[in-house]
Amino acid sequence: MAIPVIDFSKTKGEERSKTLAEIAHCCEEWGFFQLVNHGISEELLERVKKVASECYKGEREAGFEESEPVKKLKELMEKESCDERIEDVDWEDVFLLTDDNADQWPSKTAGFREIMKEYRSELKKLAVRVMETIDENLGLPKGYIKRAFNGGEEDDVAFFGTKVSHYPPCPEPEKVAGLRAHTDAGGVILLFQDDEVESLQILKDGVWLDVQPLKNAIVINIGDQVEVLSNGRYKSVWHRILATPHGNRRSIASFYNPSTEATIHPAPQLLDEEAEAEYPRFVFRDYIAVYAEQKFLPKEPRFRAVKAV
Repeated sequence: MAIPVIDFSKTKGEERSKTLAEIAHCCEEWGFFQLVNHGISEELLERVKKVASECYKGEREAGFEESEPVKKLKELMEKESCDERIEDVDWEDVFLLTDDNADQWPSKTAGFREIMKEYRSELKKLAVRVMETIDENLGLPKGYIKRAFNGGEEDDVAFFGTKVSHYPPCPEPEKVAGLRAHTDAGGVILLFQDDEVESLQILKDGVWLDVQPLKNAIVINIGDQVEVLSNGRYKSVWHRILATPHGNRRSIASFYNPSTEATIHPAPQLLDEEAEAEYPRFVFRDYIAVYAEQKFLPKEPRFRAVKAV
């Protein structure tokens, strides 16, 4: 079963209503879908691939070889009996790009900083368009989710981060996860994944399904905060990355999340006498504190554990 693919250009034109309905279905039944014709040029995406791969090879690979997951796997395989599995680390090299840490971005790879800055700018615009589509499908005013994530302010204080990851070939992929199963804490996630190496999976109806590589598509997934805002109409979905023996999987995931001080709660427009709030009202900072301790555990207890306001 393939993850749905949406032609985002059709949100403008004669097929708009049909396309909006398809996106709504994806949000309700899948929590994941892929966008093509999303407005980000293929030329830019090809440049992003190039500098990301060059950055890993030139600035990250040697460090990964000395990393904790590599050391732990070596120790495990040296044991006489190795029926065990490593459960507390991931087979992943990762670093974060934000506007606030731009002086710490990789500097040795030619063009990396300039290209990733351009990419993040374009992707943030796409994130806003996706959120406005969700607004419309939920019957909320245009810009509702963006304002909620910005704490009700017109200023742009929401968090927009980009996680650049590589999942190198693993000699014992059955012994460790590329990335353990989890849902995403934030709002809307936009993933530019490897178009050759498979390993991303989502959990649907109790079955793990591959998110098929699709060249230059952007994968969208719903985070926990959109689940709250929609009062559970849209659900964040469990996903994971498998370690693989072949290929060095590239993954560039960007997150449009609430600011830490934003108060998140089900949208009042979605509540009435027959539809009460299914989630508490909380400050996102407090949710992140709970998530940091429970990321790889069932998500429902997180909503019960967070301090209500």
